[in-house]
Amino acid sequence: MTLDNCRDRWFKSSYSTANSANCVEARLSGGGIEIRDSKDPGGPILRFDNSAWVRFLRGLYR
Repeated sequence: MTLDNCRDRWFKSSYSTANSANCVEARLSGGGIEIRDSKDPGGPILRFDNSAWVRFLRGLYR
């Protein structure tokens, strides 16, 4: 999947399974990324601009 294919379209990790109860979905939108609970697509959305998302990812791998 390319970045252009992800823009404005929700997707799950390839590690998620159909029966998993703990999945999040993400999409690229408006210069950043949005994250939501896949079980509650109408619920709250976390929005990160590009620099905040990069800082978050770097923090995961320290």
